Amino acid sequence: MDDAFKALADPTRRALLDSLNERNGQTLRELCASLDLTRQAVSKHLAILEAAGLIATVRRGREKFHHLNAEPINAIADRWINRYDKQRVQALADLKTALEQPMTAPEFVYVSYIHTTADKLWQALTAPAFTEQYWGATLESDWKPGSTVTWHQSGIAIQDPEQVVLEAEPGKRLSYTWHTFTPEFGKTFELGDEWMAKASAEPRSKVTFDLETVGDLVKLTVTHDGFPEGSIVHEAVSGGWPHILSSLKSLLETGHPLPEPA
Repeated sequence: MDDAFKALADPTRRALLDSLNERNGQTLRELCASLDLTRQAVSKHLAILEAAGLIATVRRGREKFHHLNAEPINAIADRWINRYDKQRVQALADLKTALEQPMTAPEFVYVSYIHTTADKLWQALTAPAFTEQYWGATLESDWKPGSTVTWHQSGIAIQDPEQVVLEAEPGKRLSYTWHTFTPEFGKTFELGDEWMAKASAEPRSKVTFDLETVGDLVKLTVTHDGFPEGSIVHEAVSGGWPHILSSLKSLLETGHPLPEPA
C-alpha cells in the first residue's frame, strides 16, 4: 500500500494512469507520445507503477501492453473508506471508481499478490467448495484441455459444448471459455431481453489465470479477453471481476470471503 501512495504522488505517473484510463492497453511508444519525456524516463515511471501494482503488462510477440490494475486501489479503499467520513476520502473514492470503469480496450487485466501457495490458489480457482464461497458459482470440469465446463449458479446449470478448458497447467496457468448467456441465466439475474440479445450476439470470450510464485506470495494475473469493440459483456465482467478477485484474496488470506456488495 505504501508503494501505491508513493507511485501516485508523482504527477507524471498520475498522467500515465490518466492516459490509460482514457485508452487502456497502450504500448510504451503510445504512452511516450503524450508526454514530453524520453522513452527511458517513461519506462522508469511505468516500472514504478507496475511495482506498486497500479498497472499490469501483457506481452504479445515483441510488444508489451500496459493496463490499469484496480487491486491496489481496492486495498486502499477497503482499509480507509470505512474509517473516515466520505468527504475526507472523496479523492480516493473517485480514483477507485475511475480505475474500475469499463476499459475502452476490449480486454480486462487484473493483478493481485496473494499470501498463499500456487497449489492452494489453483484449488481455489477450480474446486466448487472454494468458488461457491467467493464467487457464488461452481464450475464442474475435470480441468483437462478440451473438456467441457458446466457452470452452476443461483440454482441454474449452464451447459454448452463450447464452454471448454483451453489450457490447464496446475499451479501455473488455467484458461477457459466464458459461459453461454442462456435464457435461464438472463431470467435469473433479470438482465432484460435487450441486454441478453446483445450479449448472446457477441463472440464467446475467454478468461486466463496466470500464477507465479514470488517469495511467500503468489502473483495472480487475470486476463479476460476476446471481446468485440463496444462489448456489453466486457463492461459487465470488468465491473464484476474486482469484487470476485478481492473476495478470493480475502478467503485465502483470512479464511473469510468479502460480503456481497449491497
